[in-house]
Amino acid sequence: MKLHYLLLPLGIIAIAWFAIGIYQANSAPLPVGFPAPTAPDKIEVKEYPAYRAATYSYSGNLSDAANQAFSPLYQHISSNNISMTAPVETRYPVGTIEGKEKTGEATVSFLYRNTDIYPKEIASNITIEDIPRQTVVSLGLVGGYSYETYVEGLEKLRNWLSENPSYKMVGNPRRLFYDGPYKPDMAKRSEIQIPISKKD
Repeated sequence: MKLHYLLLPLGIIAIAWFAIGIYQANSAPLPVGFPAPTAPDKIEVKEYPAYRAATYSYSGNLSDAANQAFSPLYQHISSNNISMTAPVETRYPVGTIEGKEKTGEATVSFLYRNTDIYPKEIASNITIEDIPRQTVVSLGLVGGYSYETYVEGLEKLRNWLSENPSYKMVGNPRRLFYDGPYKPDMAKRSEIQIPISKKD
């Protein structure tokens, strides 16, 4: 039997597996009450309801935080039969606002669909957090998930805060990742956000 006859079924299987992966990565629902992703290149103020998250704490090169946390977080939701939602949240040190901090401590979270969900099993490297409602200024992005795009986005948000002095920063910056690894980089959606509040 010729080689190409053997490779053809393998190619069909690979394409099907790739398509299923794209569907699963893109069909994850938002947590209840979450606003839709901000449109690319748009900056807007958004309100988020309280939510519950499974969080992995990371220390090291900040560009590796999300990748290093994915496996333990995925194992957590799998072992507890908890459905995956989008986005995945990474909270970075406040020092990254200035664009100088490349190493440090970050937290990466899978968000539960609602605050009634609580896992039966919690590994030692996972913390369950209840995050209170918050207001953020958000920059929408489309494209690859590099750390450089995070730093560039923070600069735009920092400029927005300078131009809107009635607001002040009240928490750590974060990035919300909406799409999984099977989606092409050019189509991946994310948001960079800074928690804010009105000045007195």
